[in-house]
Amino acid sequence: MGFDTHAISRNAFETALRVFASNGITVFIQKNFDYTPTPVVSHAILAHNKGRTSKLADGVIITPSHNPPEDGGFKYNPPNGGPADVKETSWIQTRANEYLANEYQGIQVVDFDAAADAKSTIHHDYIQPYVDDLGIVVDMQAIKDAGIKIGVDPMGGAGVHFWEPIVERYGLNIEVVNPKVDPTFSFMRVDKDGKIRMDCSSPWAMAGLVDLKDRFDIAVGNDTDYDRHGIVDENGLMNPNHYLSVAIWYLFQNREGWGQGVGIGKTLVSSSMIDRVARHLNRRLVEVPVGFKWFVEGLGNGTLGFGGEESAGASFLRMDGSTWVTEKDGFIMDLLAAEMMAKTGFRPSEIYADLTRKFGDPVYERIDAPATPEQKAKLKALSPDMIKAEKLAGEPIQAILTEAPGNNARIGGLKIVSENGWVAMRPSGTEDIYKIYAESFKGEDHLRLIQAEGQEIVSNVLK
Repeated sequence: MGFDTHAISRNAFETALRVFASNGITVFIQKNFDYTPTPVVSHAILAHNKGRTSKLADGVIITPSHNPPEDGGFKYNPPNGGPADVKETSWIQTRANEYLANEYQGIQVVDFDAAADAKSTIHHDYIQPYVDDLGIVVDMQAIKDAGIKIGVDPMGGAGVHFWEPIVERYGLNIEVVNPKVDPTFSFMRVDKDGKIRMDCSSPWAMAGLVDLKDRFDIAVGNDTDYDRHGIVDENGLMNPNHYLSVAIWYLFQNREGWGQGVGIGKTLVSSSMIDRVARHLNRRLVEVPVGFKWFVEGLGNGTLGFGGEESAGASFLRMDGSTWVTEKDGFIMDLLAAEMMAKTGFRPSEIYADLTRKFGDPVYERIDAPATPEQKAKLKALSPDMIKAEKLAGEPIQAILTEAPGNNARIGGLKIVSENGWVAMRPSGTEDIYKIYAESFKGEDHLRLIQAEGQEIVSNVLK
C-alpha cells in the first residue's frame, strides 16, 4: 500500500492500515511512512508475484492523481499489477457505498499505533529495489556517459525521495529544482482555469519548469502519484501526443530484445501520428478504448512493447522484452527522454519535428459540449448504423467506430475516421458534457470543420 502527498492521503492511509491490521491482512508499506508512487507499487506487486501460484499480492495506492489539493482517491491494483477493471472497481464502489449508508457498521479497526506495530504490517523499502531495476528498462549508462543535464521538478509528488537514490546509483547529472512537499501545493502555478492542479502535461501548471528550460538539456515533471510525465527541452513543454509518437519511434528502433511481433498500444483518442509511425515501422498497432487498463494484458505478457494514452501516461517493456510494470510510469518516460538525446544527439522536440516532415503535421484538440444525462446515455449506446453521414469535413468517411479495433471493446461513444482526420465523442462520467477529441493533418481550418461536423452528427442522433 502506498500513498501520495495530497493533504488527506496520509489520513486515508492511516485509516486503511487500521482496517487492514484489524483483519490480519499482511500489508507492505514504505518504511518511515514515506510516499510510494503508483508505478512503484505495480513494480513491487509483479516482483512479489513472479513465479508464484498462490499467496499473490495486490495493491492500493491512495491518490487522486493530478487533481487539486483538496481531492482524495483510492486506486486498486489486482495481482496483475495494473489498474483494476470495471468489474472490480464497481464491486468496491458498491461495498463502500453500503458501508456509508449503514454508517460504517461492520468495519473493524484498531488504533494506528497498534496497526503500525502489528505483525501483519511489514515496513518495507520500496525505493532501492525499484531504483536498482531502472537500469534494465532505460539505458542509464548512456545518459551518464553523455553527461545529459536533467532538471527534475517532483511537483510535490510521491516520487520526491527517489531522485537522490537514482543519482547515487547511476551517477546521473540531475538537479532537483523543487524538493518541497506541501499538501496545499502553494508552490504550483495555477492551471488554465485558475485551479491548482498537478497536471504535468499542462503548460500552465508546468510554467515554472518551462521557465528553467535553458538551464537543462532535458527537464521533467510528474503528477502527484508519478504515473504521468511532462517533458521539457529547449523548445518548451512537449505536447503529450508528440512525446508518445517520439517515444514509439525511438524505442522500436533501439530495443533489440523486442521481437518483431511486439506491438504498439494506443488509445483511440491518441494522435494518428502514432498510426503513421507504426505503419512505417511495420509494427502491429493495437487501438483500445480510453483507459490504461486495456494495456495491462499486453504489457504483462510481452505482446505490447509500449502502451500510451493522450493524457501523458505510458509505459514500456524492459530491454530484453520482459515486463517492467503494468501501470503508467512517469519515471521511465522521464529518463527515456534523456536516453534518446544521449543516443541520437537530438532533443525529443527535434525528433518530433522530423516526424512531421516525414508523416505530416497534425493539429489536435479536445473540447467539450453540453449534454443531459439522457443524451450521454444515448451517446454511450450508439451503434455505427445510426450514423448516416458519408463524409467528414469534405473527405469520405473510412470508419465509424463504437468498438475499439484493437480488442473489440465498446468505447462508450463514437469515433469517425477519414483519410486526414478523425473525431471522437465520449460522454463525461462526472459532468453534464460530452468530450470531443479531434485531429487533422490538413490544418486548423480543417480541424474546425471536423469538430463542427462531428457535433452535428452527434446532435442529429441525440435529438
